[in-house]
Amino acid sequence: MNDIKFKSLEELYNRLSYAIDTKVNELKLNGITYISNKDIWNYLKDNKWNKTTNLTLSQCVDDILNTNELEYRKYIKNKMKNILGGE
Repeated sequence: MNDIKFKSLEELYNRLSYAIDTKVNELKLNGITYISNKDIWNYLKDNKWNKTTNLTLSQCVDDILNTNELEYRKYIKNKMKNILGGE
């Protein structure tokens, strides 16, 4: 099987955009409208994939679709605390 190589994070993001869109739509159906595509991307890139090697495209899609919404919500909450300088 051929390995898919990406030249940049932007190229990978574009390849994963359909899965990210799907997750955002799922979250919206569950009443969570404040989490964006970039939030999902940044959460996974910075927290889940940053220490992973030889990650496959299917693993990325699986992470996008199966990460619990509570993890995304916690990420946004912490991000907002940092921006606002809150407790």
